[in-house]
Amino acid sequence: MTTSKQAWVLGLASSASFMMALDSLVVTTTLTSIRQDLAASVESLEWIVNAYNLTFAVLLLTGAALGDRFGRRRLFVVGLAVFTVASVACALSPNVGTLIVSRAAQGVGAAMVLPLSLTLISAIFPPRQRGRAMGTYLGLTGLATFSGPFIGGVVAEGLAWQWIFWLNLPVGVLVIALTTRRVDESFGPNNRFDLVGVVLVTLGAFGIVWALVRGNAAGWRSGEVLATVVLGAALVVAFVLWERRTEAPMLPMRFFRARAFATANPANFLVFASLYGTLFFLAQYFQTVSGVGPLGAGLRLMPWTATLMVCAPIAGRLTDRVGERNLVVTGLLLQTIGSGWIALVADRDTSYLEILPPLILGGVGLTMAMPAAQKAVVGAIRPQEIGQASGAFMMLRIFGGVFGVAISVAVFTAVGSYASAEEFSTGFAAAMTAVAIFAFIGTVVALGMPRRRSTATAGPTPAPVAVPASAGSGPVY
Repeated sequence: MTTSKQAWVLGLASSASFMMALDSLVVTTTLTSIRQDLAASVESLEWIVNAYNLTFAVLLLTGAALGDRFGRRRLFVVGLAVFTVASVACALSPNVGTLIVSRAAQGVGAAMVLPLSLTLISAIFPPRQRGRAMGTYLGLTGLATFSGPFIGGVVAEGLAWQWIFWLNLPVGVLVIALTTRRVDESFGPNNRFDLVGVVLVTLGAFGIVWALVRGNAAGWRSGEVLATVVLGAALVVAFVLWERRTEAPMLPMRFFRARAFATANPANFLVFASLYGTLFFLAQYFQTVSGVGPLGAGLRLMPWTATLMVCAPIAGRLTDRVGERNLVVTGLLLQTIGSGWIALVADRDTSYLEILPPLILGGVGLTMAMPAAQKAVVGAIRPQEIGQASGAFMMLRIFGGVFGVAISVAVFTAVGSYASAEEFSTGFAAAMTAVAIFAFIGTVVALGMPRRRSTATAGPTPAPVAVPASAGSGPVY
């Protein structure tokens, strides 16, 4: 039975996620309007999406570590405030450059909010209730996902695209006020802040993400891209070596000795590569090829986004019963079939009814895989270390999104363009083929996950390895 305290934590964490999910969906739906209003290129549109993902991904572990050290509720509120103020800056942006910078600031706030929202939920619910709670979290987030395309279309067509960012202001203020009153302060297990680890992982992740985002514009073999990816990879290696020797690591490398942690994370990386690759182009396809406006595109996306709201709570409950591996494998296989189907039928004369069945099939698959992968990751480590594991999970998930957008845009620009509906549909079909490949590779990776574990109802058993004294101290949440 859910207590009052658990209900408040679940409700407020879900509300914060609601605001950010709504922002992501309405931005995607209004990309065509932004392109026309600000004379933005496809590279600029990619930056509008990935500037947010860039700062989000590189600061996720930092946000989780700061929350464990200085207070999870405190950093959750600070992150909400940053995200809300940055949303206002997006609404007031006079040009595409300012919008991109403001989107990057939104990512800074989200990097504090989202991992801590998952940490707060995972820590306050015992293992036997965690799958259901995560399913509810995604289901409530699904309300934003379901309504996002419609709201984005109404705003872009009836008002102006800037209003999609003004929507965050009242929600952000309300959640901040309630969080300070209803959520208790909590801290993570580490009593020291791993500054060296933070610097290494932040700079290393920045280098890799920069290379992914800049690859299309600068050239994948350019000195800029090669230098940043090599430097980023070297810093990530240095981060791993440092974390293995420091007494209070922000991400203990022993986590990866757990098979579930080591396989569910890359599988979820590919879930989000497939999701974001689809999301970036789908609304643009309906507007550019089918000739509908933002509202029409939003309405056509709603059956796809509805799968998250409807299926996520069901998937969360099924995870507790049948195990994470079965749902992740099945979900990614359905996404492979759905996106491959769209790639085969999509052209300038394809009707919406031809795309609808594979669209729903892929949406159901993604919804099955996401909560199961989350539960596998947080269930593989000790309860008091959920904050660290959540940060790693979220960072790899957003890296997946950056990777999916970067590669799908590269594939699109290689064979298509915005010059005509026919050229766009050719590029779109190629991009959806890339999306299907992401999902198929994820299916293969997920087959390596352990089968249903006896710890699913009893909680994770600590690994038989030496643990620093500080790792076991402090409150659980």
